[in-house]
Amino acid sequence: MKNAKITSDPDKLLKKNDALVHSDGRKVVSHVQRDMDDWIINTLMIESYEVPFKFKRKDAYKDLSGAKVNITYYPSSESVAGINIEVMNIVRIRKS
Repeated sequence: MKNAKITSDPDKLLKKNDALVHSDGRKVVSHVQRDMDDWIINTLMIESYEVPFKFKRKDAYKDLSGAKVNITYYPSSESVAGINIEVMNIVRIRKS
């Protein structure tokens, strides 16, 4: 198998799961990466949104601050210091 590139089509993902949302051309205001166990947790703040967008990777991800991205995500919540906070979990992200 020669350099097989894994690609995912957002339309196929959206058809498989009704909870997913897809947005094109969103501007990243800030991008923070932090280590957690064997993973690197990436947190993005997107222009015009007040909730964090999160995804995790095994390796460090390129800095996306100021970039426009296409994202597929679903809403979720997590508890921080006993307070439930709304977050968006990213399942697919691409620079646009």
